[in-house]
Amino acid sequence: MEYAMLKSFADYVVFTILGLIPGSRSGEALDFFIYDTLKIFLLLTIIIYIVAIIRTSFPPEKTKRLLSHKREYVGNVLAALLGIVTPFCSCSAVPLFIGFVESGVPLGVTFSFLISSPMVNEVALIMLWGLFGWKIALIYIGSGLLVAIFAGIIIGKLKMEKYVQDYAWEMQVGNAEIEEQTFRQKLDYAREYTQELLKKIWPYVVVGVGLGAFIHGYVPAEFLAQWAGPDNPFAVPVAVALGVPLYSNAAGVIPIVHALMEKGMAIGTVLAFMMAVTALSLPEAIILKNVLKNRLLAVFFGIVAAAIICVGYLFNAIL
Repeated sequence: MEYAMLKSFADYVVFTILGLIPGSRSGEALDFFIYDTLKIFLLLTIIIYIVAIIRTSFPPEKTKRLLSHKREYVGNVLAALLGIVTPFCSCSAVPLFIGFVESGVPLGVTFSFLISSPMVNEVALIMLWGLFGWKIALIYIGSGLLVAIFAGIIIGKLKMEKYVQDYAWEMQVGNAEIEEQTFRQKLDYAREYTQELLKKIWPYVVVGVGLGAFIHGYVPAEFLAQWAGPDNPFAVPVAVALGVPLYSNAAGVIPIVHALMEKGMAIGTVLAFMMAVTALSLPEAIILKNVLKNRLLAVFFGIVAAAIICVGYLFNAIL
């Protein structure tokens, strides 16, 4: 995608109105910040609105029924695909995850959703497509789905239901009747949903773009090459370890990823970092602790981290 008008506007503000020098660290950082902020919010507004309209045909009650009546492997695939149309951060995906557990959806299937929802969604797809092109976007989405599906299957095979807090199994979620909406109601819902979601995620976007702009303008490529370059055999696990303590959603982390790739970091290392930030986080662990016992929580983080590291090494080897 080309955004010539947005780029021209950013250049005009930074280099003409503000008078900063092209090629200077401050000028390039501010130009990056203005351009990426405008582009990302434009993409988010359009895509979230469209997906919100589509989502009106799949309310939570219908989704739970669909996943509850499928064989486990099919459920893993469906749950991972469901994550594409649920643009949640890892923490906001937890309540729906708990709802799946309470309604009897197999445990491995619920984990496929929990991994996929923050990692693989329309926000990540469109932003990656806009910033890096369709090949990188599809590589990330495909690898993220595979991680979600196979990690969920492995957790399901381990039969760890006994490590879910007892109250989660005891609660019952009712099967309320689903009220059909008119097209006007769907449009109103999409508008309100888009506004609410943008209100929630805009700080992450601004902070993410700000960090990306700082990296773009001030962090030397030599520094990144030292710890995350192709010559460091431990670059991928280091990137994952750095990503876990960070808390962001796809909208917030992609601008940072953009800056890291521009500095020459290997694509597999960058993808592993992004997956770790979006799919694994300390706040998520704290929330999950209320519904999962320590052993299952550790297994979840361990399996997903190992899968992400494998994906990073694989793409570093083939790309």
